Amino acid sequence: MDKPLLLGLPILLCCIRVLSGSLADSEHAFHELFTDEDYYPVTGIVQCRMCHLQFPGEKCSRGRGICIVTSEESCTTGRISKKDGTPWLMFMGCLKSCANVGKIKWSVYLVEFRCCRGYDFCNEYL
Repeated sequence: MDKPLLLGLPILLCCIRVLSGSLADSEHAFHELFTDEDYYPVTGIVQCRMCHLQFPGEKCSRGRGICIVTSEESCTTGRISKKDGTPWLMFMGCLKSCANVGKIKWSVYLVEFRCCRGYDFCNEYL
């Protein structure tokens, strides 16, 4: 495993969180900035699958469980894959000011975020 890249993961996630928050406050409309609630209005509590660390072909390694979104949060799924498309790491949970992000280059990897909140466990199938 590429230990320096894995250690840099929290920094990447922090950058994406800042980016998604700044996009949410922007006056311009971005096509990446939508969630399932645009199509399925949210009424009540939405639960999300949570797993902080999962490698391909394995069960959740860290942070397995369920989280409940607040009014400012969405369910999210993040995937990191090698440039050839081979999956490397996945994570799921609840994220404030989530934004859909498609395949951003990060060293020799591609990072993708998907957000939803239309129904319970919507991030299982993203």
